[in-house]
Amino acid sequence: WLSSGVGSEGGTLSVRRAPSPAMAAPTKDEVIAILREGEIADSIALAGTKGWDHDKLVGVIKSLDADGWTTCVASKIEGWKLTAEGEGCVDKGSPEAQVFNLVQAKGSATKADLDEALGEAGKVGSGVAIKNRWIAVDKATKAFTPSVDSIVDEVMADLKAVATLPREKLDALKKRKLVQPTSTTTFNVKKTDKFGSASKAVAEVTSEMILKGTWKDTEFKPLNFNAVSGLKPRAGCLHPLMKVRTEIRNVLLLMGFEEMPTNQWVESSFWNFDTLFQPQQHPARDAHDTFFVDTPAQAQNLPTDYLEAVREMHEKGGRGSTGWRYDWSEDEAKKNILRTHTTSVSSRTLYKMAEEYKKTGVFTPRKYFSIDRVFRNETLDATHLAEFHQVEGFIADRNLGLGHLIGVLKEFFLRLGVGGLKFKPAYNPYTEPSMEIFGYHPLLKKTVELGNSGVFRPEMLLPMGLPEDVTVVAWGIGLERTAARMYNIRGVRELFSHEQDIAESRRRGMTWLTRAEA
Repeated sequence: WLSSGVGSEGGTLSVRRAPSPAMAAPTKDEVIAILREGEIADSIALAGTKGWDHDKLVGVIKSLDADGWTTCVASKIEGWKLTAEGEGCVDKGSPEAQVFNLVQAKGSATKADLDEALGEAGKVGSGVAIKNRWIAVDKATKAFTPSVDSIVDEVMADLKAVATLPREKLDALKKRKLVQPTSTTTFNVKKTDKFGSASKAVAEVTSEMILKGTWKDTEFKPLNFNAVSGLKPRAGCLHPLMKVRTEIRNVLLLMGFEEMPTNQWVESSFWNFDTLFQPQQHPARDAHDTFFVDTPAQAQNLPTDYLEAVREMHEKGGRGSTGWRYDWSEDEAKKNILRTHTTSVSSRTLYKMAEEYKKTGVFTPRKYFSIDRVFRNETLDATHLAEFHQVEGFIADRNLGLGHLIGVLKEFFLRLGVGGLKFKPAYNPYTEPSMEIFGYHPLLKKTVELGNSGVFRPEMLLPMGLPEDVTVVAWGIGLERTAARMYNIRGVRELFSHEQDIAESRRRGMTWLTRAEA
């Protein structure tokens, strides 16, 4: 390769050809002999003159430096080297010049002629040669003919003089992948007062030196405190949101909950809305609140029997319910969306439980939870994001009620460090009764909203085929808001958006959840 530039000490470095890897390795005595006559001004130049491998020479230089015989100063040289394609251009000419020479020699040449004679160079060079107006294409025969008598191959000339080219030409050659930047280090080596001394400095104290007392008269190598610790390890670090997620997940697992699979971000409106007894005219299903998927626009393979049961419940109701009394649309139910809540995951899980009950005739009570991302077409502000994480859980068993739900919620939030729970009646399309959850936050020193909860409506559960005496209590909270309270962050955008400071991930400590007082 060829290189030129300015070293780290400011001196201008000349252009030279680097030693090849096949060159000989210098001995320590040969280098010492050269240093007896003076300093080594440039290790690369010396290696080239003597025919030595520069890397092996550097090893000898550093050995002498470690013995205290010499001091060396490193200088970095920035340069350019020819790529394999560039070396080919120096030997045969640029691709466009090769194309012109072939067309001129033949008088006329087709694309097949260029491919056969020049291969890849023909494909690359023909376009450039036409752009340079060296050759022309006959529209009728598609043959190439020369447009000029002779050319000057400036690319080959530039590659031969790459070390003296201006930056714009180097950039143009680099864009064509004919040259690439390179960097190497040369050393300036000078003798010290200890050069040639018989005694050698040692690196460390041995037990023998201590027993015999010889350490007092031994010369030790200086310690390099600047590099004593080496490179700082770049260890991975959990995002603060993931730290909180892990802690909440552990709390729920210790409470006996099973985790639901949540790896389906694209969901059908059927599972996201219709199975939850949410009417198709509900404002939450509007484009202002939901992200609809263009391709694929509709879901496939919805369970036919269950779909008809859901249609019946929406249109006519049943078992004490009057339904919503409208013409339910299967096309509307098949529309694909980005799921707006993880309750769609709960609905799928409950349907599987119902299918298991139909096969075995035995209903098994279960406790499930999920923590994953959901998407809403929200206006972004300090407490709202278009995508966020939702923590959701439910318990399915016979004859459950609000008392059971309140007891589970109190235990769950106590383990999160939040006590003094309060509940307020609320409305949800798929739970009745429904409650908003409030609790006292010790960091903010005030009562804050924590989440939502309720008992799933029979209109949601009965079409699945669950036993009539089975009830399901459920609740959900936002992971971002919970993490923001734990880390005393005012706005969720500082935690999970483009406004987040990534370096904070390293500075934030672990979230140790301490049980609150009841």
